[in-house]
Amino acid sequence: MTLHASFCTLLLAAGVALAAPPAGPVGGEKVLYMFLSTGETGLDPAAASDIATLSLLENLFDPLLRYDYLARPVTLRPNTASAMPEVSADGRTYTFKIRPGIYFTPDPAFKGVRREMTAQDYVYSLQRLYDPAIKSPWSYMFDGKLAGDEALKKQFSHDTAIPGLQALDRTTLRIRLKEPDNNFLFYMATPASSVVAREVIEAYPGQAGNHPVGTGPFMIGDWKRSDRIVLLANPYSSAVFSATPGKDPEDQNIAAALAGKRLPRVDRVEVKIAEEFQGRMLGFLKGEYDYLEQVPESMTDMVIRDGALKPELRQRGMQLSRFPVLQTYYMWMNMNDPVLGGYTEDRIALRRAIALAYNNAEDISLLKKGFAIKAESPLPPNVLGYDPAYRSPVPYNPALANALLDRHGYGKRDGVGFRLAPDGKPLTLSMHSEATVGGRLRDELWRKCLNSIGLRVVFKSDKKTEIIKASRLGKVTMFESNWIADFPDGENFYQLLYGPNAGRANYARFNLPAYNTRYEAARVLADGPARQRLYFEMNQLIHAYNPWVPLTHSVSADIRHPWLKNYKRHPVELTSWRYLDVDVAQRARLSQQQR
Repeated sequence: MTLHASFCTLLLAAGVALAAPPAGPVGGEKVLYMFLSTGETGLDPAAASDIATLSLLENLFDPLLRYDYLARPVTLRPNTASAMPEVSADGRTYTFKIRPGIYFTPDPAFKGVRREMTAQDYVYSLQRLYDPAIKSPWSYMFDGKLAGDEALKKQFSHDTAIPGLQALDRTTLRIRLKEPDNNFLFYMATPASSVVAREVIEAYPGQAGNHPVGTGPFMIGDWKRSDRIVLLANPYSSAVFSATPGKDPEDQNIAAALAGKRLPRVDRVEVKIAEEFQGRMLGFLKGEYDYLEQVPESMTDMVIRDGALKPELRQRGMQLSRFPVLQTYYMWMNMNDPVLGGYTEDRIALRRAIALAYNNAEDISLLKKGFAIKAESPLPPNVLGYDPAYRSPVPYNPALANALLDRHGYGKRDGVGFRLAPDGKPLTLSMHSEATVGGRLRDELWRKCLNSIGLRVVFKSDKKTEIIKASRLGKVTMFESNWIADFPDGENFYQLLYGPNAGRANYARFNLPAYNTRYEAARVLADGPARQRLYFEMNQLIHAYNPWVPLTHSVSADIRHPWLKNYKRHPVELTSWRYLDVDVAQRARLSQQQR
């Protein structure tokens, strides 16, 4: 029986067509029901980098700036800052004024005192990105850029003052850069730049991720790790909605509904970890989750027919929207691995053959059900620096891959037809994969592609969080990963292959001087022809050495229930929970109708 047929049987057996959404809590409390596709790690803004954890962090903690919920193209606006910063004429000094009256959520570390957030808290929080004990994956945003930060790198201490990071008074923060940085304000809107309290961090040495205390719209409630997380509306939240809608009537309706209202709009968010695609889909169709972003590729046929939501789901009031995600899927290869790493011709030939064997068309049509486009480079469409005319010089071509391997020492084969290494020893590739239905489907695609050029591969399945930990330690040979933009600029993607980021975001541990120098030159340039030329050359180097196989850019199929209000997916921010509202009466009414 096929996966599709098996899941159809499961849905019919579960009575999904008649299933009811969960009844509203007693008293009409507004609850948003959500899921995360992987378990969270520690809830520390300076340390976390996985999507699941960042989704929680952006609701618990506050950066100085956030993205306008409705503005397209994306635009930044003040968050805890009272206005956008004053910027010096030379583009190196930024002065932020902070809104008074913003308080941290209660914690024993404050000894019963209601703790107001100040500019000094941001100084402390940004300094934490330099702390060698944390090994922050976000340090690249500031490392070497803040005036005087050599002192923090020489001998780290939170008591070390530097001219690049100063609290002039309780509400004034001044940041000085060594050189102008076109993306600096984007950095100030990331979860990593959020504010934490020194008392809390020091009260729980090495355990900050287990005690999230922020100023965001929500605070942590019940927390059963990698299973269920409850976020409660922060009673101290002073955030008020403000946005700039375009001409889209739906955007204007959202703006009218939220104008001047205090955030968040729901009383709590109940989040479950749902790693299996079937569980997510079944839960959504039963009304256990209020919306589903990025319908799992293996489940597309269950809800979509001829590119539209199936009639029976439309009759239940569900709505489908297509969303071009600022996301790149890629398969990276460890450049330090003893089997396929290195910069010699034979290792380059092996990696290039792997890239040539990847059947992109089959991936998009069969696995992603058409909801993706081919990745020609690291950059997805709508990111600054993207070149729609660029085409990869490494196409799907297994015949060329075979010839390349024959020419560079991999021509000998064992008794069953698999290639041997140049030294005549057995050659076996190792690829990690997620222990999910989707992960197993992708394993089979890669097995088929690699076997077609005579390469034997074994797969090691594990939870994504564990694979990421092992990747940072250099213990993973090959793995399919994806990157969603932290900010909508090409630098955010090209830094994934920058040598000094090895062991952090650069899982491939690619470290090529020719690439590094171009990256460094490009990041000080504004978007334009000069930077575009450097990006072209960086693409060519990526395709020459093949630390990556660029795979796809997602086109997300998103579905929501009719009782969910104010929903609009943002290109950069991972969640919209603070803006969402729930029609409790409508949910209850549909519950009764479907019983």
